[in-house]
Amino acid sequence: MRQSLPQNLYLLCYTVDDEKFELTNLQGRGQLLRAGALTQLAIDGLLGAEGGKVVRRAATPPGDSFLAEVWRDLPTEKPKRWLQFVHNKAHTAEKPVREQLAGTGAITVHHEKRLGLVPVDRVVVNAPEQVRALQERIRDAVLLGGDPASLPVDELTMAVFAAEAEVTSVFTGKERREHKLTLKRLATQYDGIVPGLRAALRDSYLSSRAVGGGWGS
Repeated sequence: MRQSLPQNLYLLCYTVDDEKFELTNLQGRGQLLRAGALTQLAIDGLLGAEGGKVVRRAATPPGDSFLAEVWRDLPTEKPKRWLQFVHNKAHTAEKPVREQLAGTGAITVHHEKRLGLVPVDRVVVNAPEQVRALQERIRDAVLLGGDPASLPVDELTMAVFAAEAEVTSVFTGKERREHKLTLKRLATQYDGIVPGLRAALRDSYLSSRAVGGGWGS
């Protein structure tokens, strides 16, 4: 499954056994997608990150439409703190990423009406076993306690972000507690690559959770 980092983060939130996206994982998904895009932009050298702040670098916009949208949101001169770029437009992140996945055939979106009145979108993942394999790979990064430096950056990011946003389709609360030290080592490794972004994701997620916020289907 060759997907962008935001697309894989979207799919990580799918509960394969129940064949659905659990409501508990909606609260942080918009933030996950934005933070994933920002990470990809950092890896690709399209933004600068230091001192807990971010600035857009002069470059050709990325070819991926969602990445380009996030990149254009960034300041071009004076660096600004990460949080606003993770949080403020989180409610807009779901639709473009979902449309990308639908366009590649990874998911199918069914437009329905709940109780015959309220329009809702039901998302079906078309290759659930591939999603399960992705989830298991990310789980192994934590549960097997390997060397954080040996992980590919995208897998490191997914493991760290799934823990920070408490994605239950990846880790249970008990697993996060039992592997707290491993998660801390992974977080430290991630922070050395994109300093400041992980903390902004966590702050945004906790803010949304406190008010029961969440977006998506």
